Amino acid sequence: MERQLLLGDEAIAQAAIDAGLSGVYSYPGTPSTEITEYIQHSPAAREGGIRSRWCTNEKTAMEAALGMSYAGKRALCCMKHVGLNVAADCFINAAMTGIHGGMIVVTADDPSMHSSQNEQDNRFYGQFAMLPVLEPSSQQEAYDMVYEGFELSERLGYPVLLRITTRLAHSRAGVTVRPARPQNALQCPADGRQRYILLPVNARRRYRDLLAAQERMTEASEAAACNRYFDAPDRRTGIITTGLAFNYLSENCPGGFVHPVLKICQYPLPVRLIRRLAGACDTILVLEEGAPFVEAQLKGLLGDGPKVKGRLDGTLARDGELTPDAVGRALGLSVDTYYAVPDVVEKRPPALCRGCGHRDLFDALNEVVGEYDGAKVFSDIGCYALGALPPLHAIDSCVDMGASITMAKGAADAGVHPSVAVIGDSTFTHSGMTGLLDCVNENSPVTVVISDNETTAMTGGQDSAGTGRLEAICEGLGVAREHIRVFTPLARHFDAMKAIVREEIEYRGISVLIPRRECVQTLSRKNKEKDKTKVK
Repeated sequence: MERQLLLGDEAIAQAAIDAGLSGVYSYPGTPSTEITEYIQHSPAAREGGIRSRWCTNEKTAMEAALGMSYAGKRALCCMKHVGLNVAADCFINAAMTGIHGGMIVVTADDPSMHSSQNEQDNRFYGQFAMLPVLEPSSQQEAYDMVYEGFELSERLGYPVLLRITTRLAHSRAGVTVRPARPQNALQCPADGRQRYILLPVNARRRYRDLLAAQERMTEASEAAACNRYFDAPDRRTGIITTGLAFNYLSENCPGGFVHPVLKICQYPLPVRLIRRLAGACDTILVLEEGAPFVEAQLKGLLGDGPKVKGRLDGTLARDGELTPDAVGRALGLSVDTYYAVPDVVEKRPPALCRGCGHRDLFDALNEVVGEYDGAKVFSDIGCYALGALPPLHAIDSCVDMGASITMAKGAADAGVHPSVAVIGDSTFTHSGMTGLLDCVNENSPVTVVISDNETTAMTGGQDSAGTGRLEAICEGLGVAREHIRVFTPLARHFDAMKAIVREEIEYRGISVLIPRRECVQTLSRKNKEKDKTKVK
């Protein structure tokens, strides 16, 4: 069997290809992006005709994956953790319809918020939807879980949620791959109208089916090889680990486990294994990456059983990533930290690239809005959110995808003037268009700036759904053509940019400015490819 050196993301992608994948549906978001990119660049995926184009947002990705599953094919849907908030409508209801072809939804959580606005733990989404959740502890386990997860999904008849975190997604390990299986044949469900039409008469029956399936899902967890009990001599303390935390525990126990350990990587919780550990130990220490998901459930599951320690009682920090050092301290070990940052190292916050069009836009915008008392600039999720940092200090908010336009509208409704929204081209098509339509419907006095760098730059330069279409989209939504202004953000156009911004701020209705200049990073890569072609 072949062995490959793969990122956790790449292991998931390769496993999906080998398991007979027919389509991957995603919106780029760190730390999940590399899964889809790997499939897009895979010769085997191209040969197999696997569908792998980026979707407009996570909701459309989830719905397309469900449609692929409806046709009997195996589908993968990938996103970062906050993307599941966008896809939640379909995700929750997919638990009601069930699936036909195997369907795995990957959520890449980001503890410590390396590139995110929160560190939510999406195991709660799996519990909320009452669906199986897989949480690999290694790259090999990630591969195996995906390869076998499609079969699990088809056997149970429901989507499966695979939860990974940043460290697993972006670290490498040797992975043994399995023989590729063929894609499923096209076959729509015979009972599709009873399952996929969620009118109340059908939905009530499907909900009862979902409740009845919980026992089978729990039995699958009890029997899963990834949920494993390790006995040990010192039973004063028992340890429960989940996912990547198992590796951190192993690092602190090079000579073998001293205390009994229960490794949990598949949910619903394996109740029998938990009770076995609780019956043998006086205290249980829970080591899990993210929220106290397991720890909180133990309080009710075990009643007056052993004392439970973890994030809730302060044994581990309530926020931030779990680390080997934190696990060592929780075990009562003396931990030496070798990687402290010396005082001589100057902290350098992230900044917009030199030559970035967003910089020139913000310089002009700052000068114009500075002429008004009470002006507010509502920003969005993208590279341009770095405009919050020095030396620009150009924005007043950054909350979630698409929030810039709707927050600007609400502020304008409250009397704020000027109320400006700054959003990127990819984020605009992701979730800004509906907010613009709200503004159009009331002709709200909002100036919307779609800073167009013709790519999804923050996650590495993926295709942007709105490239070449932004003016048509805005006009189609009802923005007056004379108030859709396109210009090139360059320092030599500084005075002209200011004049356009000022004119549209003074217009007491909805207007859209589109400063358009290609991302300097994607342009640089294109030029390098051209140079290589010339050499050949």
